[in-house]
Amino acid sequence: MSRYTGPSWKLSRRLGISLTETGKELNRRPYAPGQHGQGRRSLTEYGMQLQEKQKLRFMYGLNERQFSNLFLKAGKMEGRHGDNFMILLETRLDNLVYRLGFASTRRQARQLVNHGHITVDGKRVDIPSYLVNPGQVIGLRERSEDLAIIKENLENMVGRLDFISYDENNKEGQMTRLPERSELNAEIDEALVVEYYNKLV
Repeated sequence: MSRYTGPSWKLSRRLGISLTETGKELNRRPYAPGQHGQGRRSLTEYGMQLQEKQKLRFMYGLNERQFSNLFLKAGKMEGRHGDNFMILLETRLDNLVYRLGFASTRRQARQLVNHGHITVDGKRVDIPSYLVNPGQVIGLRERSEDLAIIKENLENMVGRLDFISYDENNKEGQMTRLPERSELNAEIDEALVVEYYNKLV
């Protein structure tokens, strides 16, 4: 399955969750798009599991293969499968570029990485799925520091999560530690995602 490239706000309304985690998509019209968007519909158990999986996949902007491969990797780690999966998603380079404020959306962050604007420990990395370790420094290439879109995003940045640190003078930041599940989106029920994939095995 390919990566979704359609209107993200309409998708947020259909899934009933803010995919950018800002809440802007649902402020004015907190119901599904379309003629019957305000009607209630009940989901089967499988439907709920699938919807939860889709929420998480679209939130981080992964295609199905990337998503399932990362899920399998999380299953090989110690601890709870669902928690490990959420943490792995959070440590992707494109997500951390978004968390640092270089990009206003994860989609934009992926583009910045793909176009070679981002460095990790001083070396250019153009792979959005690169998994960052705590302490690694994420910065901008020298020629990218004056990009208008990055400047605007940093100026509009309101706050960062506790496991993210940012050096305003050097325009670089890092994930100081792995995030805790309690620090991540509370609207996601990752247990349903685990149940969904367990049924496929």
